[in-house]
Amino acid sequence: MSESPVRNTVGRRQAAQQVAVTVVGIGADGWNGLGGSAQDALGSAEVILGGPRQLELVSGQVEAELVAWPSPLVPALPGLLERYSGQRLCALASGDPMFFGLGATLARTIGPSRMHVIAHPSSVTLACARLGWPAEDVEVISIVGRPLERVRRVVAPGRRLLVLSAGAQSPRALARQLTADGYGPSTLTVLEQLGGRSEKRASGTAATWAHLPGDALNVVAVECEATPDTVVLGEVPGLPDDAYLHDGQLTKREVRAVTLAHLAPRPGELLWDVGGGAGSIAIEWMRAHATCRAIAVESNPGRAAGIAGNADALGVPALEVVTGRAPDALAALPTPDVVFIGGGITRDGVFDACWDALPSGGRLVANAVTVEAESVLAAGQARLGGALVRVQVSRAEPVGGFLGWRPSMPVTIWSAVKP
Repeated sequence: MSESPVRNTVGRRQAAQQVAVTVVGIGADGWNGLGGSAQDALGSAEVILGGPRQLELVSGQVEAELVAWPSPLVPALPGLLERYSGQRLCALASGDPMFFGLGATLARTIGPSRMHVIAHPSSVTLACARLGWPAEDVEVISIVGRPLERVRRVVAPGRRLLVLSAGAQSPRALARQLTADGYGPSTLTVLEQLGGRSEKRASGTAATWAHLPGDALNVVAVECEATPDTVVLGEVPGLPDDAYLHDGQLTKREVRAVTLAHLAPRPGELLWDVGGGAGSIAIEWMRAHATCRAIAVESNPGRAAGIAGNADALGVPALEVVTGRAPDALAALPTPDVVFIGGGITRDGVFDACWDALPSGGRLVANAVTVEAESVLAAGQARLGGALVRVQVSRAEPVGGFLGWRPSMPVTIWSAVKP
């Protein structure tokens, strides 16, 4: 049986009352580029929130009060929405609000059920249309409010990138970084004011980039090309040892690959890397997926600084480095999904603190090279279960005029899942 018109009307009214804000995506083409539903929402609004640039695009087209976002925005959002509670409220966002935009921030603040989103084509959609690039083949990375170094994680020969710029200086800074990293031959195309009357583009190579800074609203398209002598890093764990600056405290390449296989990175998970050394485990954990997070705990200040430098160089500048000695340094850290113990497991309280911090279903992996550390792993396995694996790698080295196998110290790996 179908619902009566009265019940339908009541349902729509109740749903409308639950919506705290309508989020409208708007492009550089302004009011004329909006669809009918977007124009209707803005035309009936009593208050419109937005950045100065977005508000200027609708000024003179609406009767609503125009209110600029405060800075910083996120802490002020709850109070701002409360202030205009009960009024017909719209918020303007650039392009698609749910793609690196305001919509995601609002969803985290008030919940998706209290917002209605009217999307506009994103800058990525428009850029792919202008360039003739299939969107599914393009890697998109934002440096808006994020370090430029994160681009390094996705650069590879033949890859196409779209970099969402932080401002007018971003293209030049990106060109310099690409050149320094051996990707000077890469073609850069800067697309400004996409969809607007002032849309324009500038192209060149990273190594010879000479264009003056243009409009702050831009996207940089990169067709990655490396110089012949550039060391190209792979996607899977087990980067070359010389990719890291270290003082010898480094989980070696083959053991690192096996360790990461046991850690089994999953999107969005948080890793504690206890006894970080050069940071290789935490870094390759984060390189496994853009949403993987990690905290490296290292007691030596020099090594801790080295971890941060390695993280920048290998494209994961968001790696958090804590200088301190476990277990005390672990007390204030957020709950991990996975813990790796690469050093200090024989110290009183380290193992228990790591195991106790894990939630049910959390994973712990620990490596040992000494007899004393092995005994801790054996005791842990006897008490808690899990799997023990021993790995030994031999490398061919000169012996006189010949080659011989020189074995490294064996490494014992214990992995377990907390019930």
